[in-house]
Amino acid sequence: MVFLSRRKNWVLVFTALIFFLVYSYRRLDRDGARIPAINAGEQGHFPGKNPDTAGSQRGTRWSRLHTRNPVKDMRKLPTGTPLDLPKVQKSFGPESSTERELHVRRQMAVRDAMKRCWSSYRKHAWMADELTPVSGGKRDVFGGWGATLVDSMDTLWIMGFKEEFYEAVDAAVTIDFDKIPNDKVNVFETTIRYLGGFLGAYDLSGDKRLLEKAREVGEFLYVAFDTPNRMPVTRWDANAAAQGDAQVADGHTLLAEIGTFALEFTRLSILTGDPKWFDASQRIIDALQEQQNTTALPGMWPVIVNARTMNFTEHPDYTIGAMADSLYEYLPKTWALVGGLLPAYRQMYETATNVIIQNNLFRPMLPDEKDVLISGLMNVRKRDDGTVNKELRPEGQHLVCFAGGMLALGGKLVQNETHVENGRKVTEGCIWTYEHMPNGIMPETFRMHPCASVSHCPWDETVWWKGVLDREGLHPEKDYSEVDAVIASKRIPKGFTSVDDTRYVLRPEAIESVFILYRITGRKDLLETAWKMWEAIERNTKTELANSALENILITDEKPKKSDSMESFWLGETLKYFYLIFSEPGVISLDEYVFNTEAHPLKRLLP
Repeated sequence: MVFLSRRKNWVLVFTALIFFLVYSYRRLDRDGARIPAINAGEQGHFPGKNPDTAGSQRGTRWSRLHTRNPVKDMRKLPTGTPLDLPKVQKSFGPESSTERELHVRRQMAVRDAMKRCWSSYRKHAWMADELTPVSGGKRDVFGGWGATLVDSMDTLWIMGFKEEFYEAVDAAVTIDFDKIPNDKVNVFETTIRYLGGFLGAYDLSGDKRLLEKAREVGEFLYVAFDTPNRMPVTRWDANAAAQGDAQVADGHTLLAEIGTFALEFTRLSILTGDPKWFDASQRIIDALQEQQNTTALPGMWPVIVNARTMNFTEHPDYTIGAMADSLYEYLPKTWALVGGLLPAYRQMYETATNVIIQNNLFRPMLPDEKDVLISGLMNVRKRDDGTVNKELRPEGQHLVCFAGGMLALGGKLVQNETHVENGRKVTEGCIWTYEHMPNGIMPETFRMHPCASVSHCPWDETVWWKGVLDREGLHPEKDYSEVDAVIASKRIPKGFTSVDDTRYVLRPEAIESVFILYRITGRKDLLETAWKMWEAIERNTKTELANSALENILITDEKPKKSDSMESFWLGETLKYFYLIFSEPGVISLDEYVFNTEAHPLKRLLP
């Protein structure tokens, strides 16, 4: 009996141990928010292994979580020989020795800034998301996985900092994406910064550790798609998902946040041979394409969509600016990435762009009557009688400056010179804004008076004054005498009716489009424009350690106050584009690479 009792006890203990191990295997600790590491010998198995990744495909706890809503009809990667797409870059002739010397000197100035910023990040904020460039502290705002570290790797490679690059890679491959932040994960930001960062650095260097890390991030992100309709949870409670909780897509989702996966997910599937990421992003694109011509502004999608019901048509606001931007950007770029093997992306781009040109782009009334374009927001509402009311909000954004490059690049790819010309005018609208701000730097947002005609737009001082008063909530006739005081107190430059957000947050979008337009046209004046932009930014944002965002770029009686913030895109995007415009045109050729929205270069499929 004693023997049987002991035997029974051992059975109970053994059963409890097995239960504990199984439960621990499936469970993420909410407090520690960490998944135990996979044993080195454990290998994941995926269809269609690529020789570049064979033998380095480890499973992760994220890939082994139980899937509540498995894919039943996996979309396959496109097959066939990539098309010979139209050439994007201009054929540049040889430079004179004087020109080359000037460009190298300017390039080295940007490189020196990168070195200063990187050294400070390494010393004061290593492995953190951001350096605080005035106080010398650090900040975690993108999961705490080292956003600046990952965002900067391909910039280090491009600029020739190879020793720093490999040190960064050694550190980046130790980042634990099983360690989850307590707050919700922004799936969009994680995709463009981390997944894009690893993929871009891999495509440049060929270091297989980076592709393995990209897969790891991809496995993590893929769990956010485990919903009944396979639409992602864009502001994602990863802790709850790791516990096995049921997930549903959001009913209120930003268009950009649900529509910006195609480049990174498709490239990851191409490199690994596993189609699941392509399938995940393609489901979104299929739904968007199906509804593209059923919205209140057919051809475009509103800034807010319902991912839970997959209704992408109801919100009244349409823009290519904040909250929507990168969806439109990814349409021509994904078509180029896959060598034209997914024609739907081209069709969606062309359809959307024609509507954007007609509805969102406007010519502002300017004192020098410069023929440029700004992109605003179109509010579209259906009246009770079935008619549609359209109202343009002529708000410019620094962020929307990307559209100049998008239209120029897309126009070259689809051989539509109207798109290229509109891209030029949008880029020159951003240049005009830089040049006519008191410190030579464009603010976050502003308003201008839209011309009634894009072909004829004479300057009218009275109309400008009325626009300024209207933005202040004053009566254009009764309060006419106050206009000078308003302009002086608000520091409103001529041509602007208001500057609603006076910050400069080290954004890259203007220099991005200047760079792309230069590579497409070869216009030498754009090199001078870029240098003036660089001098203004460096002069005003430089700190002892690095560079800082500014609170008010309208201040002239002293230097604009620095806000002690340096987002990772300063090193990942802004400095990269400034460096590249002064580089040899073959460095990251637009005929060989596309940039994701965080400026990470991904290799195009070529014939």
